[in-house]
Amino acid sequence: MVEHDVGRRIQVIVEDITKLDVDAIVNAANESLLGGGGVDGAIHRAAGPKLLEECRSVGGCPTGEARITKGYNLPARFIIHTVGPIWRGGNAGEETLLRSAYRESLIMASAHQCRTVAFPAISTGVYSYPKAQAARVAVSETIAYLQNQAIPETVIFCAFDETTAQLYRDLLQSDE
Repeated sequence: MVEHDVGRRIQVIVEDITKLDVDAIVNAANESLLGGGGVDGAIHRAAGPKLLEECRSVGGCPTGEARITKGYNLPARFIIHTVGPIWRGGNAGEETLLRSAYRESLIMASAHQCRTVAFPAISTGVYSYPKAQAARVAVSETIAYLQNQAIPETVIFCAFDETTAQLYRDLLQSDE
């Protein structure tokens, strides 16, 4: 039986995601999985060169899907790479793809028995997805998933700044 109040299983923090000692961190990757800017570049730098080696063997990842690799030099055991959509104004299926990126990442975490998983704000950097809309998608998709699943036990929304973290906190408080 899954705990009915899933809000207790969700945390919001402001932190460098590469420093988190969790079972898995989610990487807001590009389709090649070979590194890039923002959180993707930071994760690749912190994990070390073996991550790039493994990512080359994975063969990429379509938008809205997820792939998993080892964490290498990170405190996290795994990295779940997901590709969020590039914002094109909101009428090009972006919300559906972003929901899928969160859901597929959570499915991957469950499949690998990851009790704790941390997400960045997927697609809100160079992909320009509006932060408030992306936070709404992230929170609603995560709550919907956790209502029917025991694992992950804890989902962390790891924000880069306090302003972004507050978007998540406000949405979680309005759901209580």
